Amino acid sequence: MPAEPSSARGSAAGGGVGLRGRLVTGLPGAAVIDDGTVVMAGGNIVWCGPASDLPEGFGADLRQVPLILPGLVDVHCHGAVGHTFSADADGARLAAGHHAAQGTTSVLASLVSAPSQVLLEQIEVLRDLVQDGTLAGLHLEGPFITTSMCGAQDPAAIIDGDPALLQQWLEAGQGTVRSMTLAPETPHFAELVQLCRDHGVVPSLGHTAATASRTREVLGGANGGVGGPWSATHLFNRMPPLGHRTPGPIAVLLQAAEQSPGQMVLELIADGVHLDPEIVRMVFGLVGPRSIALITDAMAAAGMSDGHYTLGSLDVLVQDRVARLAGTADAGPGTIAGPGTIAGATSHLLENVRRCVEWGVPLADAVVAASSTPARLMGLDRGAARVGAIAAGYRADVLVTTEELELVQAYRAGTPQTQERNDRADSSV
Repeated sequence: MPAEPSSARGSAAGGGVGLRGRLVTGLPGAAVIDDGTVVMAGGNIVWCGPASDLPEGFGADLRQVPLILPGLVDVHCHGAVGHTFSADADGARLAAGHHAAQGTTSVLASLVSAPSQVLLEQIEVLRDLVQDGTLAGLHLEGPFITTSMCGAQDPAAIIDGDPALLQQWLEAGQGTVRSMTLAPETPHFAELVQLCRDHGVVPSLGHTAATASRTREVLGGANGGVGGPWSATHLFNRMPPLGHRTPGPIAVLLQAAEQSPGQMVLELIADGVHLDPEIVRMVFGLVGPRSIALITDAMAAAGMSDGHYTLGSLDVLVQDRVARLAGTADAGPGTIAGPGTIAGATSHLLENVRRCVEWGVPLADAVVAASSTPARLMGLDRGAARVGAIAAGYRADVLVTTEELELVQAYRAGTPQTQERNDRADSSV
């Protein structure tokens, strides 16, 4: 659909920043604006739309750039630059800052399965970083998952669903926990989901060996109705493969996402390691970008060289930017964590968007799946600091890239996050 200009009270005069170039707003269904303008002032977007519609008074300091995108939103990320999101607040700030400088201006800190007291300590430390705006929220990836599908998580830390423990963690989070990965077959699943709903947490189905019938049951029955929101933790990874006689959860999750866009969102790791490009194209074609959240699943090695790292309590070896549990033998699908198991990822979200476009996904769709869809899923598109799109009144999280989606500059609340890469941009006026 054609893009409409949007404006809010304010002006670019007196210190605002104006950008002019090809504009992708991140709004579902919005067309790419070939000659668009974005004006940022006071940490917010005050105007955006076709350059021909720019009102007088908004054009101060207007700069020509190749491509303008919204700041990206990653709802599944474990760290970067040698740091894992944990009880180390300083390390968490460095990791979040690194991702922001690479174009992911909103990031949820994902915590892997760990003993209850360890998780509690991590939540208590990281909630302060959510409250001060460094992080967009917390994601608990366990421990109420299935041991046989634990992937690169410590099987000793995985436990049966325990509503009392979850209540303790959510209360400690003080509203900062935004999502939690659960296996449908864990005990007390319905109680866990209700607790999530009561605390504004999105339940995410994953690390599961559930059957198709069990998955359909927990989502609302035979008619495919979904009372959401829900998400699927890195679809295809650490769940039974889609088979024509034993479909497992994937068939049901795909159907739910197609029938209930906005209520079921499927995470995809488009890093070229976790999923084949054909799978990524297929999911975009089947369910569309409103039901897809591109994620990184990045761990401490993101932004670092190959070498030895950790994920939770497990040792990880990164070679050629691929992270695997230390060892050489691939444990294979459906097995307990072992040497060679993929252990998170090392990419940045903008890289994954670029891969999707290279694989044939339309640019606007790839951007929606990395911005407005995950933002909407986690409620980040509401309130005073709305993110996930380029629209008037939203926080000024804006990326400038080349036409090849190489980052030139990232703005977070209107503030540049890195030294501008002038060799990548045509900055002529």
